[in-house]
Amino acid sequence: MTSGNAIDAASMPEPRQPAPATAGAAGTEPGRRLGWLDVLRGVAALAVVFDHLSYYVLQHVRTEVYHWFDPGNYGVFVFFIISGYIVPASLERKGSVRTFWVSRLFRLYPLYLLAVGIAVTLYLVHFGSIRGENSDPEASILSQLLMMSNVLGGENLPNVVWSLSYEMVFYLLLTALFIARVHKRSSWYALGFAAAAVAIGGLLPQAYFIHNVATPRLIALVADLAVLAGLALAVVLRGMSRLLGAAIAAVVAVALLAFNGGWIWPWEALSILALMFTGTMFYRAEQGQYPWRKAIGLGVAVLGLTIAAGLWHSHAWGMSAYAEHTWERRWFSALALAGLTFGAGLALRRVRWPAWMTWLGLISFSVYLLHPLLIEVYHHFAWTHRHHPFWLQVLLAGGFLLVTIAVSSVTYLLVERPMQQVGRRVGHWLDARFGPDRAPGPVRTPEPAMAGGSKPG
Repeated sequence: MTSGNAIDAASMPEPRQPAPATAGAAGTEPGRRLGWLDVLRGVAALAVVFDHLSYYVLQHVRTEVYHWFDPGNYGVFVFFIISGYIVPASLERKGSVRTFWVSRLFRLYPLYLLAVGIAVTLYLVHFGSIRGENSDPEASILSQLLMMSNVLGGENLPNVVWSLSYEMVFYLLLTALFIARVHKRSSWYALGFAAAAVAIGGLLPQAYFIHNVATPRLIALVADLAVLAGLALAVVLRGMSRLLGAAIAAVVAVALLAFNGGWIWPWEALSILALMFTGTMFYRAEQGQYPWRKAIGLGVAVLGLTIAAGLWHSHAWGMSAYAEHTWERRWFSALALAGLTFGAGLALRRVRWPAWMTWLGLISFSVYLLHPLLIEVYHHFAWTHRHHPFWLQVLLAGGFLLVTIAVSSVTYLLVERPMQQVGRRVGHWLDARFGPDRAPGPVRTPEPAMAGGSKPG
């Protein structure tokens, strides 16, 4: 896995939201508590930008760095852990599947559609490529419709949207677990997916459905209809019908992840889910629902298993001994440093971070989605292909970063933030029009568990 074909790292999770104060975070203001997440998002986004930009400038630096470390993988791993930490918290705080999905829709789709539109426009004016998506426009639209192109045979437009596929799988799975009221056993899910990555991740086929069952267009059509129908049942109905709908959408999503992944291997996809549920487990520990000692121990175990999955299954690629050792170092260091980065952020969660660092986190989704398009514009001009002295490459990289931050700030202020506000208004309107959509029984932020308690993680 690298971000070179790639994270919404990750859709990014939604920006800072007020959260109920708990004894586990006593004396901290909500904005300050979540400021550390913004800092981590900003760091992750910059790592992914370096990964992509260093193909064109600072190539010597890239060569040296990549002997030991893959900043693209590191960035997306951090994003996935953050999503696992904050997205379930958002669902549980709202207590409403309908409000959660309205929030996700207005959080992700406006900028996603803008990015796709810009990519197509750049192609039409001969500034960029649409990665062959024009060869079968219908299949392309169907694979991109639910932001699941990487498990539906699409070509990921822009290239970084591959990670959105796994974010969507996580959301669908989380919805089913929430409705079934088994969503709090995060530690079991983290450990289970990590163990599956090691045990069966190398046995699962890649892109099986589109190579052996039906055409990419048909697979994408059937999958889109199944997921949309399942979500509709989960949002509109109640009781067992709601659970059935959520289960259908989740099963389809996990089946696509396991049997139809395009660019990354099945063991990598299972590792991603393990990392996301690990983030959820640490959220529960921070909320006092799960003992810290167990959370830290299991977090280390999950990281160990995901590292082992890569070290074992990559042997099947038939690389030379030197290439294999280099890849293994990068895989180990990216995962280990991502875990340490998240742990450091969590340990420093009460620190008041500078505004410019938290701002980078707020605009990180724009930075993530738009920087590949800006790179295409940069690469279009012939003078960028020349060999420049190092000092000039540093200036070019710095200038590119400033432009990226400026453009991303504009899209955040004019697209992301206004559409998130619209999403909140739509959620309130739906509650007023159709009544509140809440999970059965009270859904509250629980009181912290006693030290050594045994509540599920």
